[in-house]
Amino acid sequence: MDDDFDFPSASNAADEMGMDEELDLPETNPVIKVGEEKEIGKNGLKKKLINEGEGWENPSSGDEVEVHYVGTLLDGTQFDSSRDRGTPFKLKLGQGQVIKGWDEGIKTMKKGEKALFTIPPELAYGESGSPPTIPPNATLQFEVELLSWTSVKDICKDGGIFKKVLVEGEGWQNPKDLDEVFVKYEALLEDGTLISKSDGVEFTVKDGFFCPALAKAVKTMKKGEKALLTVNSQYAFGEKGRPQVGDEISVPPNASLQINLELVSWKTVSDVTNDKKVLKKILEEGEGYERPNDGTVVKVKLTGKLQDGTVFVKKGHDGEEFEFKVDEEQVIEGLDRAVKTMKKGEMALVIVQPEYAFGPSESQQELAVVPADSTLYYEIEMVSFVNEKESWDMNAQEKIEAAGKKKEEGNVWFKAGKYARASKRYEKGVGFVEYDSSFSDEEKQQAKLLKISCNLNNAACKLKLKDYKEAVKLCTKVLDIDSRNVKALYRRAQAYIQLVELELAEQDIKKALEIDPDNRDVKMEYKILKDKVKEYNRKDAQFYGSIFAKMSKLEQQNSSSAEKKEAMPMAIDSKA
Repeated sequence: MDDDFDFPSASNAADEMGMDEELDLPETNPVIKVGEEKEIGKNGLKKKLINEGEGWENPSSGDEVEVHYVGTLLDGTQFDSSRDRGTPFKLKLGQGQVIKGWDEGIKTMKKGEKALFTIPPELAYGESGSPPTIPPNATLQFEVELLSWTSVKDICKDGGIFKKVLVEGEGWQNPKDLDEVFVKYEALLEDGTLISKSDGVEFTVKDGFFCPALAKAVKTMKKGEKALLTVNSQYAFGEKGRPQVGDEISVPPNASLQINLELVSWKTVSDVTNDKKVLKKILEEGEGYERPNDGTVVKVKLTGKLQDGTVFVKKGHDGEEFEFKVDEEQVIEGLDRAVKTMKKGEMALVIVQPEYAFGPSESQQELAVVPADSTLYYEIEMVSFVNEKESWDMNAQEKIEAAGKKKEEGNVWFKAGKYARASKRYEKGVGFVEYDSSFSDEEKQQAKLLKISCNLNNAACKLKLKDYKEAVKLCTKVLDIDSRNVKALYRRAQAYIQLVELELAEQDIKKALEIDPDNRDVKMEYKILKDKVKEYNRKDAQFYGSIFAKMSKLEQQNSSSAEKKEAMPMAIDSKA
C-alpha cells in the first residue's frame, strides 16, 4: 500500500453491401407542407395537405377515429358527404370497416388536420365499383378532416386485452411490478351483467387482483387515466370461470369481460439492492432531482420497527434531525443504500432483510432488542442534505484539494480492511483531476502525482477484492503516465499471475528489476512466478502424460486386435 497513497462508417457499410445509390422508396408518412401533394406508401395513394393538425401523434390500427369527409370522383362528381348529413363519421382503423385507402391515409393524420386523398381503384372499390354511384376501376378523392380519435391498444399483442382510453392520464410514467397501485373498477359480462365493483382497492402489480387483465392493464396506464378494457377469457377466468364470491355472481366458463378501470394513484416501490432484499416504497414524493452522494451528510427523521410493530429506534422527532454521513458505516447497510435514492422532502417505507441489517446476530438498539435474523421496517423522511461540489463547479486548485481528500479517505478505509469502500474513494479522487487541460504546469504535476497514487492504491484494492482484470487496467493507466513506475509493474505482475498470464507477468517483473534490482518485494514475486511456472509445467506434464499413456494403450489394443484378425484362417467358398 502506498504511503502516498472501430465501427465502419455508413458509407463503408453501404459499399460492403453493394449499395452505391440511395434507394428511392415511397414514405409511409412523409412530411408534407400545406398545398403540397406526396405519395404515401407504394400502392399509388396520394395525400395533399389542406390544413395542418396539432401535436405530433397519429392514430394507429385499432383506434376509434371521428372524421368529416366529402367524397368525389375525379371529374368532381360528389357521391357522399358526412358534412351534408351534419354528423361526423366514426370508424375503427385497420379493422376492414372502410376501404384500404382510408385505413392507410388516416394513419398519417394529426388531430384537426384536413387533407385531400387521391385513392387508386386497388385501394378503393376495384373492378366492381360500388353501383350506382361509383363506377368500376374508379379513382376516388376524399377531403377528410380528422376531428378526434380514441386510442385502442392491443395490450398483449394477441387480441386478449384491448384498452380504450376514455380519459387521458397525467405525466409519462407507468407502474412497475413492485409498485402498489390504487384503482377503481367495474367488471361486467358482455350482456352488461355486473360481476364485481370497487370504489377503491390497493394491490401490488406483480401480485395482481380480481383477474389477470387488471395487472396487465395498469402497467400501461398513467396516473388518473380511465380506460375501458375488452378482455377475452384467457385474461379473465378462463375455461373454468369463477364461482360466486360473496355478493359477486359467478362468471361462466370462457366468458369475456368489459372492465371500466381507473388508475387513481400508485406508490413507487424500488428494489434498492437489485436482489429484493432492500425495498423502498415512496409514501410522499420529494422535490427536485438531486439525491445524496457517498460522503454526503444527511438529516433525516426515522422510526425503525420489527415485523410485529415493536419500535426499536426513533430519531429526529424531538426537534433535532438525526444526522449521519452516507457510506461511512454509521447506519446499517440497507438504510445507507436506501437513503442514497431519496430526494429532499421524500417520505418512504424501507424494508430491510437481515442480510443488509444485523444479520444472524442479536442487537441492542435504543428502544428494544432486535432479534437475530430480523427483517426491519424503517419509516424515513429526508429532511435535508447538501452534496459536495461536483468537479465541474470547481476551479483547478479545488479539484486538486478534493482529490487529495478522497485519497486520504481511501487510505483510512484500506487500512480498516474495507477495500470496496476505499476503491470508491480512489475512483472519485481520480475523477476530480482526470481532465487537466485547463491546469497550470504546477497544477498538472500535482494532478499527475494524485492520479498515479490513487490508481496504484485502487489497484491494491482490486487485488484484495480479486478483481484482477481491473487491477491490470489501473496499473496500465499508471504506466501510461510513468512507464518506469516499479509499483505499477509489480502490482500488474501480481494480477497477471492470478490471471495465469505468466509470460506477461515475467515481462513486468524483469522490467521492474531492471529499474530497481534490489527491490525485495519484486524479487519475492519473481520467486512466486517461478514456482507457478514449475507448478503449471508439472500439471501440463501430468496431463499430457496421461493422454499419451491412454493413446499408447489404445494403439496396443488396436495392434493386438489386428494380429488376431490376421491369425484367423481365410474363408473360402467350397462350392466354387
